[in-house]
Amino acid sequence: MMREAVKKITEEKKKKEEQGRGITTKEVVSVGMFAAVLAVLSQISIPMPSGMPITLQTFAVALTGVVLSWKLGTAGTIVYILLGAVGVPVFAGFSGGAQVLVNYTGGFIWGFIVMTFLCGIGVQMKNKALGILTGLAGLAVCHLFGTMQFMLVMKMGGVESFLLASAPYLVKDMISVVLGFIIGGQLRARLLKAGLL
Repeated sequence: MMREAVKKITEEKKKKEEQGRGITTKEVVSVGMFAAVLAVLSQISIPMPSGMPITLQTFAVALTGVVLSWKLGTAGTIVYILLGAVGVPVFAGFSGGAQVLVNYTGGFIWGFIVMTFLCGIGVQMKNKALGILTGLAGLAVCHLFGTMQFMLVMKMGGVESFLLASAPYLVKDMISVVLGFIIGGQLRARLLKAGLL
């Protein structure tokens, strides 16, 4: 009985210490690495007639959220966006600058933040199918942001914007999210086991 009480107090003390600490060097490195992963996978692209290329960005965003979880994953995505905003050519097609965030593809980039967050929440769920559905909800929000900004910038109707900017990429993006959960989940488990996360 006494041993259990001491163990419980020790665990509670450890939890409080972890909650009170600042960001660690390991976390900074993880955030930086996945911002780089986002930048690299954004360059693998196939041009499309709509002007919106097919890229591995969606897979990279899902992977970031799944491996790093919601807090660090979202931080990694924000770092990636900030790098692009200040002109580092990290966006698709080696583009960069604040103008990319306000043009017809920018809504998708803003949507990456929500998508990473929800993929990071999803990976922590015990029910794996529900976790993947949460990630797919993040993808839906990302496509909503992307379609809305495309509609505003291109001055088109909602249906036409959806058919041009979102519909051709939905199946590929859904597969990307599922693969992000499968591959990212395995990578996360290995990194946690190795004490690297």
